Amino acid sequence: MPLVKACRIDQLKPGEAMRLNLVPPIALYRLEDGFYATEDTCSHAQSSLSAGEIDLEECTVECPYHASLFDIRTGMPLSPPASAPIQTFPVKIEGDEVFVEAPS
Repeated sequence: MPLVKACRIDQLKPGEAMRLNLVPPIALYRLEDGFYATEDTCSHAQSSLSAGEIDLEECTVECPYHASLFDIRTGMPLSPPASAPIQTFPVKIEGDEVFVEAPS
């Protein structure tokens, strides 16, 4: 998978996320221990996870549409109504820039 430049490290603070308008759209999150990326669309409904609330202690994102929780690190659903996992993508840091390995 090709590396796609997402942002500079200082553009996201812990607890923030941004949407990468790729195909499929990818959500990039910054947690206390680094950056993570998942597909941006909830597996239950067509909602953007990058717009959801992030819990830094639990490392989760809450879907803003039906409140499903997902583990940001693994993509696993932690609460209904979502039951299918979301895809995760490797993140690489080079200098002060953040890259995501995105599908081509």
